[in-house]
Amino acid sequence: MKIIIFTGYFFVFCFGVVAWTAGQGAGNDIRPGSGVTVQKLLSDYLPSLAETPGDTPVYFMNGKDPGATVLVAGGTHGNEIAGILAAAVLVEHARVQKGRVIVIPHANNSAIGYVDAKRPGPAMIVFDSPGGKRRFRVGSRLTRPEDQGEGDPAKYRHPDSAEELDGVEARNLDRAYPGRSDGNLTQRVAHAIMLLLRREAVDVAFDLHESGPDSRLAWMVVANPKNIDVAAGAILTLDAAGIPMKLEPSSDSFRGLSHREWGDATRAQAYLFETPNPAMGERRGAVDVVNDPELPLARRVGVQLATLVAILDAYNESAPADLSVKLLDVPGLQQVMASGVGAFLK
Repeated sequence: MKIIIFTGYFFVFCFGVVAWTAGQGAGNDIRPGSGVTVQKLLSDYLPSLAETPGDTPVYFMNGKDPGATVLVAGGTHGNEIAGILAAAVLVEHARVQKGRVIVIPHANNSAIGYVDAKRPGPAMIVFDSPGGKRRFRVGSRLTRPEDQGEGDPAKYRHPDSAEELDGVEARNLDRAYPGRSDGNLTQRVAHAIMLLLRREAVDVAFDLHESGPDSRLAWMVVANPKNIDVAAGAILTLDAAGIPMKLEPSSDSFRGLSHREWGDATRAQAYLFETPNPAMGERRGAVDVVNDPELPLARRVGVQLATLVAILDAYNESAPADLSVKLLDVPGLQQVMASGVGAFLK
């Protein structure tokens, strides 16, 4: 698989010259596969997001047989590309036999293409896939400042938390839940996702992330306390398959995170995954985020997908038959490692 990484805002390839600037462009290259039955927008749940940088596509994959409803969110942080691409693989390659799966590949659409000077990375990666060149913009963990609708505070504190954070964290979607319908852009995106969880009666929800390789969160599943036992069963299955993932419950005091607020405020079992991104470590600009010899993107995407499947299998063991879910054509870790991510995109 041939991959090109662009590190600036202007690039040239063999078919001609294409200009790309932050906040502009044709959007993200997601091509719904045969498993997608309905496509909506996040603004369908909160109309004030319509025609704003916070609006983003939502893909529904409905199975033939009724069952559980699953939400998969990638792109909460625009620089955590393994989660974005794992979500894209589901949209383009997977099918649902029982239940339904809802996928948001770019949960914080404003963060795509925004290069944060404090955490620089490639502006775009390009894959060769069976359908040709596939382009995925890489961004920041934060909403673009000019999209927020207000300046950053000196310090940010979630209303239900005693912990004060740097003011830029007001633009971090994974610090904003449950959000506000009349708040800044990040708060409105968070609120819209909460509305989706409730309106669609989501049973299991996943938020796909990456961390620095040296972070304690690397290779981690974080689970809401109400579903920690299901996660523990999945961890044992993954370990037996040679995929050692750690497990911890959501913090009681650190609020605003998806797994905590989704699980507390809705019926959904809520989980967050963290795979290690080499671009978020000490070496940062000196690494290839796709072909790093220790942490290639194919391995990280494969682990994200394997962890999701293992948790759903563990969920199915205890769920009533009418609330189970069955996915088809989700590639395993070894398949993704052998063929590359592009092989599972259209």
